[in-house]
Amino acid sequence: MADGALGILAGGGSLPRRIAERAVAEGRRVFVIAFEEQTDPATVDGLDHAWMKLGATSNTLKRLHDVGCTEIVMAGPMRRPSLSSLGLDRRSAIALARAGTRVFGDDGLLSVIVREMEKDGFRVIGVEDILGGYLVPAGLIAGEAVDAAADADIARGIAVLRAMGAEDVGQAVAVQEGLVLAVEAVEGTDAMIERAGALRRDGPGPILVKGTKPGQEARADRPTVGPDTIRAAIAAGFRGMALEAEATLIVDRAEAEAAARDAGMFIVARSFGPQA
Repeated sequence: MADGALGILAGGGSLPRRIAERAVAEGRRVFVIAFEEQTDPATVDGLDHAWMKLGATSNTLKRLHDVGCTEIVMAGPMRRPSLSSLGLDRRSAIALARAGTRVFGDDGLLSVIVREMEKDGFRVIGVEDILGGYLVPAGLIAGEAVDAAADADIARGIAVLRAMGAEDVGQAVAVQEGLVLAVEAVEGTDAMIERAGALRRDGPGPILVKGTKPGQEARADRPTVGPDTIRAAIAAGFRGMALEAEATLIVDRAEAEAAARDAGMFIVARSFGPQA
């Protein structure tokens, strides 16, 4: 265990809370930075924390130093506001100006944040360093064996995911019988699933393919699914889900698997092959 407290930069969802609970159970002190209009207030209930604006880099890093944090983990999805509404402090503005057009991609902006934290002497770790068991191994996770038609849709989805990921856009795509129904953009995976469901054709349902982008800064935005994602896919008529093995996290895995099995939906984890 590292010396010093663990700082958690908390986005949405339950993942930041899971990390805090695991760290505390292992005897580690934690401090949570919660972001206005991003973090669920329940995430910080009973935990040492501070609320910050997303663009307040200097104040955020100073607070983490002041409370003795030496390691930082970023967890939970962040809704991407416009740059004009971020409320950037001077340090944030300078860092983004140096990064140039890279900040317009999700990973580009998060990579800038990671570099700023490392410049300040923090060690930035990944979610899997705390919750290693959440990474999905290769294999069938729920449902029946994948048929040839599903295999073809998964291969198509991986190819599309790699192509758009090279431009730092999204981590998920919905494919039905070779037709790309939707790709993930700023709306996030669950909203993309709902959009794809409205475009679903007759016949075998769509398949969600979710994984990392080429060259992605995995410490900042590890692909994640959970029961809510599974339920959204079921409601939208999806027949299955293919996740990148050893790269994607499943939160509340037992609940997610049970929901998929009960609905007859498969979940499979596979290697997506070398990244370009």
